[in-house]
Amino acid sequence: MNLDLTPLFRTSVGFDRMAQMMNQAHRIDQNNASYPPYNIETLDENKYQITLALAGFTQDDLDITSEQNILVVRGKIENEVERKYLHRGIATRSFERKFQLADHVKVTSANMENGLLHIQLMKEIPEAMKPRKIEINNNNHALETSKEGATEEKTKPEIVKDNVA
Repeated sequence: MNLDLTPLFRTSVGFDRMAQMMNQAHRIDQNNASYPPYNIETLDENKYQITLALAGFTQDDLDITSEQNILVVRGKIENEVERKYLHRGIATRSFERKFQLADHVKVTSANMENGLLHIQLMKEIPEAMKPRKIEINNNNHALETSKEGATEEKTKPEIVKDNVA
């Protein structure tokens, strides 16, 4: 199923990235069935954790990469011992799970504990994108205050008229 969002974007500019992300997320979801199972948790305002249930896998069997806002977790057991099962309910097949990350979300750590892979993520908003308060004064100087309270003095540019004859 492909989503046609053309009518929504006829009167907007610069939202093509959002449409592209929606189509990509739909493709990622179609390719990933339900293996391996996972949880996504919010730990704090800007901290998240992805937990994957990976029974039978070790750290050496896993590969985690993050590139262009996509987190990819791959698993493959290299040297599986040949066994005769009466019943095999624990899947140890190879997998590739992809997660679409928002802008400025970075992977901070990953650890394996009791068959669960925990991936820590943090949203780091660049200083230039944080809101700033601009104070209005009566003189030719404007004071700019950052969210942290630091004040910088900015000189108001003078307007010079050129007399062209």
